[in-house]
Amino acid sequence: MIIKELCEESHALAVSKGWYEGDSRNVGEVLALVHSELSEALEEYWLGHELQAVLTDDGGRPIGFPVALADAVIRIADMCGALDIDLEAAIRIEHECNKDRPHRHGGKIA
Repeated sequence: MIIKELCEESHALAVSKGWYEGDSRNVGEVLALVHSELSEALEEYWLGHELQAVLTDDGGRPIGFPVALADAVIRIADMCGALDIDLEAAIRIEHECNKDRPHRHGGKIA
């Protein structure tokens, strides 16, 4: 699946599940949901679960570090689909820009 298809399918699924009825979505809310998925990934890491493992909860739903990352990507794709953002083009532009950055740019420690 290419990125454009992921954005279209993620958004179509969210629409079909009622997440875009009326004024039920805004950029801040979706960004907060992306952040919550990344926080879940961090929690999985802190719990010491194997980073590649897809586990299941008591109800049989998938959980784990890769699942939380996937949820974050799906939420980003949904938002890009809703806003008609060409995420693939933006990724290519940013990736090319990153190639020209100096080693460990920005003065950050980690």
